[in-house]
Amino acid sequence: MLSAVGSLVPSPTVDLGLAKGRSVSTKIAQAADSTHSEGSISPATRAALNFQYASLRNINHCPTGMYITPSVESTLMWDAVLFVHKGYYQDSVLKFTITFPNDYPERPPTVRFLTDIFHPLVDHRTGACSLAPRFRPWRPKEHQIHHILHFIKSSFKEPTLDKLHEEDVLNKEAFKLYRDNRTSFATLAKQSAELSQSPSALYDTSGSRKNHSLRFTPLKPDEVDEVLGALSIHSEVSK
Repeated sequence: MLSAVGSLVPSPTVDLGLAKGRSVSTKIAQAADSTHSEGSISPATRAALNFQYASLRNINHCPTGMYITPSVESTLMWDAVLFVHKGYYQDSVLKFTITFPNDYPERPPTVRFLTDIFHPLVDHRTGACSLAPRFRPWRPKEHQIHHILHFIKSSFKEPTLDKLHEEDVLNKEAFKLYRDNRTSFATLAKQSAELSQSPSALYDTSGSRKNHSLRFTPLKPDEVDEVLGALSIHSEVSK
């Protein structure tokens, strides 16, 4: 199980807890100031993003174990991390991004994992995640971002994996192993979960992870004890 060896570094756009005196629209506007490559964003798209992010404050909208923040890189991107607590991928720590098209919500966002993961819905070369099993076709007046977030979390659970069809997957090998050789699949899923906790995966800030807002930093044992003490948790790290 992942021990408390990392901490989230505060970014220019904090996660779901709103800072005093700062609105969601202000935070997303700050992200807009940091990017120069994207085209103009329509008022409708900007309003939709503001609404969708604000809605995550609803206790039922942001899944447990998932953290979201607007990216400092682009108004049209959110950074996220998912901690998987059960199942084949137990203890995985998965960074991913959600990128919105300029005409959102008319077209759906895209999801890409920055952490390598052996999963039927995730392209092992690009990290692209297929949303097709749940959002085909995309219905802009019906489908919300919290539906996507809950689907992402559920995709690491057996009930969703059981219902996948080959035409929807991006990793054929993972799909076939899940269907035909569950033991081998479980072994590879566990290996990818362990690798997601490795220093190179957790602390690497190069390449596509360079501007990801949710970062981890290593902690010394005494720092771990201090954090756990503040949370009234007894540490086994130094024993």
